[in-house]
Amino acid sequence: MGQKIHPVLYRLGVNKDTDSIWFAQGTSYVDYLQEDIKVRSYIHKRLSAKMVSKVKISRKTNSIVIDIHTARPGLVIGKKGEDIDKLRNELNVLINKNRPNPIVVSINIEQIDKMWLDARLVGLEIGRQLEERVSFRRAMKMAIRNVMKEGAQGVKVQVSGRLGGAEIARSERYKQGRTPLHTLRADIDYSNVEANTTYGVIGIKVWVYKGDILGH
Repeated sequence: MGQKIHPVLYRLGVNKDTDSIWFAQGTSYVDYLQEDIKVRSYIHKRLSAKMVSKVKISRKTNSIVIDIHTARPGLVIGKKGEDIDKLRNELNVLINKNRPNPIVVSINIEQIDKMWLDARLVGLEIGRQLEERVSFRRAMKMAIRNVMKEGAQGVKVQVSGRLGGAEIARSERYKQGRTPLHTLRADIDYSNVEANTTYGVIGIKVWVYKGDILGH
């Protein structure tokens, strides 16, 4: 079971929380869900070079609050807050363009202090190196070394695709320490990202085990 299901979804309500915080009735649930997907996709694409990990969305009757978790808050905010104001205006148009009654859009920036303990940021960094034609083995080993140096108890990285420009796609996996996927109390972060190389798309999966959470 622990090997097949998404490690974060498996632990929802145990030691993980959802990234969407709201309640909806009837058909509004579908509308909210589709809007969340659209907003997250826009933010990740718009801030693709600024190391954005999670985008948490919470809603009230007449407002929506978007928390952007990033390792580079200065780049997201911009000089004198110009970039964040521009992003807020763009999201305001995206969210309110089909609404008869516009809602208030707020953005909070949350800094990630230890980027090497965040699975998505680790995956993005490996992807960036692959796109710059760094050897996939070197990129994976360097990432694993940095994750363990940051204090993780275990890490596993898998890349899949035409590695090194090979004609036949394959998967390579490296790991260090433990990643107990079946243990619910284990604090495991997981991410699945893609790198667009000259030979095609490379899939990158990262598992980071940060220890056990007891009494949650």
